[in-house]
Amino acid sequence: MSSTHPPFRASDGERDRAIDELRDRAAEGRISHDTFVGRVDQALRARNRDELDRLVADLPRRRSFRQRLTDVVASASDFTTSLRAAWRRPRLPRLALPDDDRARYVVGRGSACDLVLSDLTVSRVHAELRREDDGGWMLVDLGSLNGTRLNGWRLVGPARIKSGDEISFGDCGFLVSSPQPTG
Repeated sequence: MSSTHPPFRASDGERDRAIDELRDRAAEGRISHDTFVGRVDQALRARNRDELDRLVADLPRRRSFRQRLTDVVASASDFTTSLRAAWRRPRLPRLALPDDDRARYVVGRGSACDLVLSDLTVSRVHAELRREDDGGWMLVDLGSLNGTRLNGWRLVGPARIKSGDEISFGDCGFLVSSPQPTG
C-alpha cells in the first residue's frame, strides 16, 4: 500500500489530534461511544500517520461555526415564535361558525360585508366563509393585500376550517369555535 506519509512512527501530537477529533465527534453525537472507545484504542496503538488518518477519514466533518450559529439562531427563532403563538392563542376572540342556512359570509372592511372588521390591514372585501354540501366550512381569500391565514399559513386557495383553528384576516386574528346552541 502506498502512503502519502513516510512510514515513521506517529508522533504524540498527531495521536492527540486524531483522539481530539474522535472526542469532538463523539461529543456531538456523530459517532457512538463504542466506536469512540475502539478508535481511541487503535489510535494509541497506531504505528504511523497513515493508520491515524484512516481512523478519522470517514468521520462526519465538523460543522462550521457559521452553520452552528445559524442552527442556534433558527432554534431561538422557532422557540420565540412558538412561545408568542402559545401566549396569543388563548387571548384571541372567538369566531363562532354560523348555524343558519346561509351558504356564504363575506369578511372585510366594507360596510356591505357580513363580518365588518375596521382594521386597516383588512381589505374592503377580504375573504369569505363558504358552507359546503356536507355542512363543513371553507375559508377563501378574495385577493386581499395582507392575506388570510389559517393556523399561521397564508392561504393560496380554499381551505377547510374547523373548530379550534386560528384564522386571521390581515392582523385580525380569531379562534374558530362551533356555533353556540340557541334556546
